[in-house]
Parts: sequence; structure tokens; C-alpha cells
Amino acid sequence: MDLFDAVTTGEHGTPEVSRSGPGAPLAVRMRPASLDEVAGQEHLLASGSPLRRLVEPADDAARRAAPGSVILWGPPGTGKTTLAYLVATVSGRRFVELSAVTAGVKDVRAVVEDARRRLATSGAETVLFIDEVHRFSKSQQDALLPSVENRWVTLVAATTENPSFSVNSPLLSRSLLLTLRPLTADDVRALVRRAVGDERGLGGAVTLAADAEDQLVRMAGGDARKALTILEAAAGTALAEGGAVVDLATVERAVDVAAVRYDRDGDQHYDVISAFIKSIRGSDVDAALHYLARMIAAGEDPRFVARRLIISACEDVGMADPSALQTAVAAAQAVQMIGMPEGRIPLAEAVVHLATAPKSNRAYTAIDAALADVRAGRVGVVPPHLRDAHYAGAEGLGHGKGYQYAHDAPHAIAPQQYLPDDLAGRRYYDPSDRGYERQIHDRLTRIREILP
Repeated sequence: MDLFDAVTTGEHGTPEVSRSGPGAPLAVRMRPASLDEVAGQEHLLASGSPLRRLVEPADDAARRAAPGSVILWGPPGTGKTTLAYLVATVSGRRFVELSAVTAGVKDVRAVVEDARRRLATSGAETVLFIDEVHRFSKSQQDALLPSVENRWVTLVAATTENPSFSVNSPLLSRSLLLTLRPLTADDVRALVRRAVGDERGLGGAVTLAADAEDQLVRMAGGDARKALTILEAAAGTALAEGGAVVDLATVERAVDVAAVRYDRDGDQHYDVISAFIKSIRGSDVDAALHYLARMIAAGEDPRFVARRLIISACEDVGMADPSALQTAVAAAQAVQMIGMPEGRIPLAEAVVHLATAPKSNRAYTAIDAALADVRAGRVGVVPPHLRDAHYAGAEGLGHGKGYQYAHDAPHAIAPQQYLPDDLAGRRYYDPSDRGYERQIHDRLTRIREILP
């Protein structure tokens, strides 16, 4: 087998061989052949790092000292599978892949037993790569523990979900957790250009126009696999039509979308997101959905859109509808978990919620007003009755003297001063009369009548 031949699992969990020959997808053919070709993960690849020692052990002692189990956590298309291949191929180990979607406990045990037999009879080491390990049940993850503890295999597991919540504690504690960062636009652009010229890729058979490259990078959303898949489709379209230039129109035809034409300097990009947020703020749900659709069709990174929705929920909806923030955060988490195109649905739900919600920026302006006072030096000293009285000598300094425990007071509101003397009577938060904030306004009015 050549460098990227690998034992993988078929539809029913049985091992099969996948090749990176001429007929393989472009994303497979362009898998890095060394760590130096890996894009965007420089923080994991420094000299002497655990990952580099695992992939490129200097000697047998270094190999024994390398991690025996690695969990790679990161967004789709950031290189998790690639790193697993490199762990195996560069160091001469056998590579076996299981998908957590199709494999069961029986498949795991069969692979581990085969690896154990090979290790005992010929000393051949096996790298077991498990994609989407968060989909494994507790019993499936537990079945991996003996092989990890005894180093019958070098386990490399990949997940797009936080391992703290999706991986069993015993397996997590025995593994080195490596977090992969999202690829930047420059990272993806470099990969695309390499694929166009490299003999493993398109070998210069086509030329990629600048606007097409910009659009392709934008549509990829930091996903290298997606970028190369789009490139391959566009190149195939151009060559089938007898051309050698992949232009913007070719990219659009290849992926069957009408691109929103952001200009090269990014003005349109910022104009569209600005109009999107202002439409939500202005409660025009139809305009907000229109701009969301434009960004989705243009291949805008859905995580960028989700982050802006979270900000809008805080800045523009605020306490008029506190549940808007919950919806925005849930949409961001859903996009991270399910990706696109399905991610358009929770994004649309969040847009509808935020655009139709009552609006208030009073909490936003309140914290800015408080920060302005602090930055201007208007801080004062903490009143003595509010100071920490739990350490030795605090009582002699008068700390805590006269403090009234709020729960002992009527309505659980103790009539005592909380702000420093220099700021006594200062008001930062002025709730509006919209949505839930109307209730806050009424309650806060009564509270301030009790407080001095």
C-alpha cells in the first residue's frame, strides 16, 4: 500500500482498504504527507510537542514516551483525520479506522484483538482512529479502555463536541486532549492554491480566478475538506466545458448556488451583516431573513452569523426578553453540532425570535455607564459593613459591623447602603416599559423605595 492506503471500515463495520490514488477525491489526494504540510494548527506542531513526538518519534524511547491515546477536538475540516493518518503513516504504523456511526462493541473488540495479536507476533503497531467518538455509547467507550491502558493500539479519537461532556471520564483521563483551531481564510486559501498546482491535486490543469478563489474560500467557512470538494467540482465543470479557467460563474454552477457577490475588499460583506443586525434591531423579520439567506447562499461562516445573533440578543433585545439569549446560544450550539445546510434552520429560528421580540438596550447602556465611572476613577471604598469579615482581625477593623442579612428583612430587601459613599444614589440601570422589562421596572421601583 502507498503512503495513504488505510484499513478502514465499510458499511457494516468490516475492514476495507481505501486508496489515495488518481481516482480518489481531491480532499483525500491532498492529505498532507508530513506535519509541515498541515495548515492552521501551529500551536500543536511545535518542536518537541506531544503530537510531533507521537508522529515523528526520534527513537524507540521517544516512541514509548509519546502519548498512547489522543483525542482531537475541533470543527469539521480542520485536519483531525489528517493528523490521525500522519500518526500512522509517518511512523510506519498500521492504520485502522472505525466510524462511531456504524461500529459497535463487537467491531471495537475485533479490531483491538487483531491489533493485540499483530503486536505480540510481529511487533507491528496499530493506530486505531475513531471518527465522531462522541457518538459512542458508554459501553463502547469502556471497551476501548484495556487497549489504551495496555497500549495494544495507539488510539486517536476525533470529535466535534466538547469531550468533557461527550467522552467518558475514564477514557478522557487516559488520553491527551488536543484542541484544533478553526482554519483561517488564509489557511484555506493556501490549501486551495496548493491543490491547484500540486501534482497530487489538479496539477495545474486549471487556473483559479481571483474572485472565484475568494468565493470558494468564503463558502468553505474554515472547512478544508469542503473547500477542496468545491474546487474539485468547479474544476471538473470547467474541464468538461472545454475551459481551463475556473471563474466565479463556474464555481456557482458547480455548487448550484447563486453567490452573493461580496467585493474583494469586503465592503459588501460588512454591508450585509450590518443590514442584517439593523433589521433585527428594527423588528423587520422579513428583511432579517432575507439578509440571512444572502449570507447562507454566499457561504458565510455560520458560526460568524451565530456569534452576531448572540451579540444582538444581548445588545438589542436584552432584558425585554431574556429568553432571546437562550435561543441565540442554542442556535450557535446547534450549528456547531449539525453543521450546514441543516444549521440554517436553528439560525432562522433565532432570527425570527430576536426580530419579533420586544427590544431594550438598557442593560447594555447600564454596564457601559458603570464602566465609564470606574474608568474615570469614581470608585470609592467598599462600605465597612459589606467588607469580608471571615478572616482573623477583620472584626477589630469594623468589617461586617452593622450588616443586615437580606433574607431576614421584609421582602428580602435590607434597607442599607451598598454603593460606595462617593457613588451613593447613582443610578445605572433604567429599565424600559417593553416586554419582561416592564415587570422589572415595576419591581425595581419598589426596591429603590426601600433602599436608602
